[in-house]
Amino acid sequence: MVISTAVERENLIEGGKRLAAVLAALRARVAPGVTAEELDALAEQMIRDGGDEPCFLGYTPEGARRPYPATLCVSINDEVVHGIPNESTKTLKEGDIVGLDLGLRHGGIVVDAAITVPVGKVSEESTKLIRATESALAAGIAAAKIGGRVGDISHAIQEEIERAGFTVIKELGGHGVGDHVHEKPFIANYGRAGMGEELVEGMVLALEPISTAGKAAVLLAPDGYTFRTKDGARSAHVEHTILLEAAGARIITA
Repeated sequence: MVISTAVERENLIEGGKRLAAVLAALRARVAPGVTAEELDALAEQMIRDGGDEPCFLGYTPEGARRPYPATLCVSINDEVVHGIPNESTKTLKEGDIVGLDLGLRHGGIVVDAAITVPVGKVSEESTKLIRATESALAAGIAAAKIGGRVGDISHAIQEEIERAGFTVIKELGGHGVGDHVHEKPFIANYGRAGMGEELVEGMVLALEPISTAGKAAVLLAPDGYTFRTKDGARSAHVEHTILLEAAGARIITA
């Protein structure tokens, strides 16, 4: 989406604040013994209590065989993205890392964000993986400038992840957002600077670095949604919705 009115901009910014508040509450709730279904229920309750709509619940992305059955994606350890929280019992354990991916619609505008959270005390490698992925998101945001190219973002993300000694998951990436959950352009987490679609003022993008401590290959689980690393290595995923403004990229979901 490209923001064209003051009302759209206000709704985008307010929606981002609301989503950030829900993710902060979920982060605080993460602990050994907590189930993915509990986190999903909390996310849906908070979104609906705010008068907003969960974007993932009932959403059928291109190529999917069925609608997504939950509000929140909960992906643990080697689950890369789109882990389903409410079709089997998934209980967090000490030392796990868990990705929480969430979207909501406020005033007709979709916002999307994700965090990866340690469960209790985690390994040094897991901590480094999360931090590297967060640093890659910051680098991608810094590279998102009016007049630049999508490839500038992709290149910045890839450099940061690989500099830290980790691997980019190439099949998955960021995207436009705003009118719908997924819009053009696709924003790969690897690539060449100066390539791809031009970045224009008012563009709303969801940047989402996805990395692994192992090899890049992934498998899609029989549930049709959960991607896992083929080698069982841990994966981290973080995401912000941003708005391209003359002063630079504004983080909407901070």
